[in-house]
Amino acid sequence: MAVFAQAQNVTVDAGLRSRLLTAIQRMQENRARRAVYRQTVRELNALTTRDLNDLGINRTMITRLAREAAWGSAQ
Repeated sequence: MAVFAQAQNVTVDAGLRSRLLTAIQRMQENRARRAVYRQTVRELNALTTRDLNDLGINRTMITRLAREAAWGSAQ
């Protein structure tokens, strides 16, 4: 009986460890995506209106373009 209880604890620990590692990885990915978003917004806002017009970008499009750059067009 003790062997079964010990094996069950190992399985629970492995499942918990797996979920924890997945959560940490997801947080790291989200942090990287937010950094891409902020950098894109910062760089596009730094451009002059004329430069943006040359690129075919209106200032109102900056946040949408940054979101697409960070998370893709599905969001």
